[in-house]
Amino acid sequence: MTLARNRILLVSILLAAPAARGEELKPEALKAWNTYVDLTQQRIDKEINDGKRFLIRDFKSPAEAGKLRDALKSGGVYIERMQTRSGTKKIDVDGGIIHHWYGAIFIPNMTARRLLEWVQDYDQHHRYFEEVQDSKRVSRDGDTFKIFLHLVRTKIITVHYDTWHTVTFQRHDATRTSSRSISTKILEIEDAGTPKQKAKPEGKDSGYFWKTNSYWRYQEEAGGVVVECESVSLSRGLPRLVGWLPGLKGFIESVPRESLDSLLTSIRKGASSAK
Repeated sequence: MTLARNRILLVSILLAAPAARGEELKPEALKAWNTYVDLTQQRIDKEINDGKRFLIRDFKSPAEAGKLRDALKSGGVYIERMQTRSGTKKIDVDGGIIHHWYGAIFIPNMTARRLLEWVQDYDQHHRYFEEVQDSKRVSRDGDTFKIFLHLVRTKIITVHYDTWHTVTFQRHDATRTSSRSISTKILEIEDAGTPKQKAKPEGKDSGYFWKTNSYWRYQEEAGGVVVECESVSLSRGLPRLVGWLPGLKGFIESVPRESLDSLLTSIRKGASSAK
């Protein structure tokens, strides 16, 4: 057996272990999460209300912005890791890991109005997004939506979740709109699809997916719409005895990265096919 296969086998054992013994979202991790998202939202609010600049791209150096534009122009998805700090200090999470990714994509031959109408049709999201098995708009109050999503995530093992989110949109001008999606409840579903199906207690489960927020920016420009997303999520920390394992943290963090890539690709494909 190769070294790579040995690592995959070991990772699968480590990922499966919490499901058997259970993990718990501790107050310390929740406090760090709240601090992290508060600081992240403060920075985002400042950027989107700048008056001149709007996209994350606009706040990058000319070289970085050029690289991003080239990626989108070629039809690719641009993704990079982000990190919010408290001043210059890293925000430590006792008992958890915060995953913070930025992604951008360009949807050609699209207007912001058509795209937002498609995005807000939450009852149909299960038709377009790979991880969404069921979707429903629970309520709407002006530009604020409450939605339900049943998510299925697979990375060696498959885990099901019932999730609830509050999504709020803000129109800045005729070509620019932002939104934020805040998870209000995430329940891991045990024995999904069987007569024994049941929800585990919130925050007392396998620990793969405790919290998730996403922050969106939509800008219509020549030829289409740029879509940017910051995805911030919270999962359990690495077991101390195996935290040294080369590549394990990267493997764990690859799940939210790949999820964001799939999400953006699905938006472009779904919205383009529906226009």
